[in-house]
Amino acid sequence: MSVVTRFAPSPTGYLHVGGARTALYSWLYAKSLGGEFILRIEDTDIERSSPQAKQAILDGMQWLGLNHDKGPYYQTDRFDMYNKFIGQLLEQGHAYKCFMSSEELDAIRAQQEEQGEKPRYPGTWRDRNDHPENQPYAIRFKNPKTGEVVFDDHVRGEIRISNTELDDLVIRRSDGAPTYNFCVVIDDWEMGVSHVVRGEDHINNTPRQINILKALGAPVPEYAHVSMILGDDGKKLSKRHGAVSVMQYRDSGYLPQAVLNYLLRLGWSHGDQEIFSVDEMINLFSLDHISKSASAFNTEKLIWLNQHYIKTLPPAEVAEHARWHFEDQNIDTSTGPDLSDLIRVQADRVDTLKELASVSRYFYEDFAEFDPSAAKKHLRVVAKANLIAVQAKLEALTSWDSAIIGQAINDTAADLDIGMGKIGMPLRVAVTGSGNSPALDVTLALLKQTQVVQRINKAIEFINNRENS
Repeated sequence: MSVVTRFAPSPTGYLHVGGARTALYSWLYAKSLGGEFILRIEDTDIERSSPQAKQAILDGMQWLGLNHDKGPYYQTDRFDMYNKFIGQLLEQGHAYKCFMSSEELDAIRAQQEEQGEKPRYPGTWRDRNDHPENQPYAIRFKNPKTGEVVFDDHVRGEIRISNTELDDLVIRRSDGAPTYNFCVVIDDWEMGVSHVVRGEDHINNTPRQINILKALGAPVPEYAHVSMILGDDGKKLSKRHGAVSVMQYRDSGYLPQAVLNYLLRLGWSHGDQEIFSVDEMINLFSLDHISKSASAFNTEKLIWLNQHYIKTLPPAEVAEHARWHFEDQNIDTSTGPDLSDLIRVQADRVDTLKELASVSRYFYEDFAEFDPSAAKKHLRVVAKANLIAVQAKLEALTSWDSAIIGQAINDTAADLDIGMGKIGMPLRVAVTGSGNSPALDVTLALLKQTQVVQRINKAIEFINNRENS
């Protein structure tokens, strides 16, 4: 059997972390068995769907690298096909017209709740033919009254639901719009979906959908219902825990490789291994190894993974993602070192790409002022002569690379018979504006020689003003 999986989000909001993990598991299962992965946008809730949310889903999937083999399909483009099958079910006696108004149904459900019963449609129009003329009606699926639905879930094992627990589902509303549960069934059948990976909140929908598939004579796919993701406080992950949408993690400076690796481990494991390349994910993934327990989101673990990937991925690959953050912070990277070279010296010093851009601004533009605490400590009158001396050495260099620059700094310290700290820290503050930077020789090598000389002049002027104030 050829494996076909799908990810089918509703565009009523952005692509959230739980949805992204479901998409990843579905994508990995298809890839691990040489199958196809379909992207389907389930936009039957027209009032709550938005073009912005649809685009956000596409952007999130693209950023994560979860490319689809077919799609994206949109359910609102397929209403004619759904109605064709609704007509078929009506003709075969598997569906019927229901003329009950929403007010009548609300009253019945309120009475059922008062009596301690499960609210449900009582089947009023199930076997009636006295249809009123010119009255709006919904179409309901005639669910079997006896027997049970049994299916083997890849995550939860055998699940049994008695048909007496299920009422007759609306498959087309009175306004003529097919409903979600019916559209899903037709799409999965028509698209040849063999395995449905989705959240545990859909477990109650599964027996209803299986009964519709059987009524249509369609094959029933295999199911894997994954558990929810909790925040680190044990409650369902939500906005109060910080970033929830996938693109928020992009905006916060995380690499997609880190987010994918982290999502993979939120409910799936392979021994004690923590780091997985995409190829390893594909080769090792199995639906049967997904945990049925809820997973707790741990931001510290995600940061650790992100730092790992910033350090270990090829600098050019990190640079592709870092560029967005420099642009977002209005830093023109065309005026300074190549981003790949910058990442080689900064990777060990940052947790996120957003932080990388922020702390690297001085490589691409002159700073307006020195960090007050660093200047107070290191740009003192006693440092002036040392800065003048090292400036002369650096300005005289005819070649500009880290080894030669480092030698010039060491020679200056030797000539002045002082420790490196007395020349290194004032020079660092003079050139970067703060007391933190990579090693001085590599930092200066990434800057232009003229920039370094000019910034030392600025520091000397700062000391002069301080001296005269």
